[in-house]
Amino acid sequence: MASNISASSAEQFVEERLLVGLLTGPLLQHKELLDILEDVDVRHARQRTLLHVGVGLGKTDWVEELLARGADTDITDDSQQNALSSAEEMVQKYPDDVERSKVLQLVTLVHRRDQVIRRRLQASSSRSTDHATPVAIPECDIASLKSSVDSLRREMKSLVNQLSSSLEELKDQVCGRDALMRCLEGAVTSTAEDVTLIKCVLIGEASLSQPTSDPTRARQECVDAMMRKTRIMYGNGVDGMRRLYERLYDEDECTACIIKFLSRDYRLKVMVDFESKYIGRMKEKVVRLDGSQGNGSGIASFCDFESETVYLGAEDCSGDWENAVCRRLAWALSQLSLKLVFDNEGRPYSKGDVEREREWMRALEELEERRKRVGGLDFNIDYALLGKTLKAKVCWLAAAVPWIIALYGSTRGRDMLQKNYHLLLSLYSNNVIGTLLASAKVGPTSIYYSFFFTSWSSLKH
Repeated sequence: MASNISASSAEQFVEERLLVGLLTGPLLQHKELLDILEDVDVRHARQRTLLHVGVGLGKTDWVEELLARGADTDITDDSQQNALSSAEEMVQKYPDDVERSKVLQLVTLVHRRDQVIRRRLQASSSRSTDHATPVAIPECDIASLKSSVDSLRREMKSLVNQLSSSLEELKDQVCGRDALMRCLEGAVTSTAEDVTLIKCVLIGEASLSQPTSDPTRARQECVDAMMRKTRIMYGNGVDGMRRLYERLYDEDECTACIIKFLSRDYRLKVMVDFESKYIGRMKEKVVRLDGSQGNGSGIASFCDFESETVYLGAEDCSGDWENAVCRRLAWALSQLSLKLVFDNEGRPYSKGDVEREREWMRALEELEERRKRVGGLDFNIDYALLGKTLKAKVCWLAAAVPWIIALYGSTRGRDMLQKNYHLLLSLYSNNVIGTLLASAKVGPTSIYYSFFFTSWSSLKH
């Protein structure tokens, strides 16, 4: 009896770990647990299977693995939805999400295969019933039946092989289409900006930051793009998240430039928990830029450089609390923008830019000396100066500028920075803001756009 209880507890532990992993972790770290799981179609809350959850989250790698392990696409949950109907609903709800489209293609393919197998089994069973007699089955009929079963098994094996081949082909096609979409995205969304830039060059205008079209429309496009990169893991906070992005866009040029740049960068991912102030349910352990480790259950926002993902705890994102959540979001997004735009491990200057590096070192030294004299500065300035590595210090120091502006507002925040941290504000305004805005106009998507047409020309010839 004790061994049965132990085995049951172990199985439940595996199921729970897999569910948590599906929600927050990569597939590769959980394949061993899938090997242990006895029933891939085990039910969880609301009678949902792992396949239901994977489809709902748009986890292509998990869905593909579960289907390969025989997950049933016809099982329905409490709302009478199976994997196929759920995948179709997700595509309708998120028409621009490529991962949702991949999931629908995979589930549709396997669902069709399962339907073919069931029809063949039913036909075989019907033929067997039609020829059934009350007398004993002769040996020749038994041999014929075994032959039919063997034939059916060979057909099923052939179908499985065809499915595997089709899945690989589908993956190649989807990857190719993803690359093309990334290549074309910059051209489709920035045609007006490119025309304006060309006009600026031709007529000799010095500024590249002139408004290209309707400011209201430009703002809406940036916020919409950020929402597409955002996945709300817990709670219902679509309106609240949109308010946060709009607030950062409207607050000040230094916070707006972060949104403008990141809205054009396909690498960004934002994961939000609207039911908690902390990120622990989405990321249990964190490793900060300086190598120090922390527990997500006590961290409100975090920028993960390795996965290029921002995590945010946004419970009570309303009233006075909205300001607190907004500055935490600005803190994390600003760090990732530095990493993506300068490609120098989060430092606020490019590799080899000795002059800019020297200026940031001077600002860092002045603030460290001042902190020793007065005993403490602004919270995030102190936090940056306590970093264990040089790259963490300068990254966090730069990110403190939009944090302070998001906290106190544009007017009061800039006055505080101008009065107490003049050199820091000057470096961020003259170097970081300009680089982010220039990159937002060019954008990584334009790089892929040029690469696409270069490759297309070579293929044509």
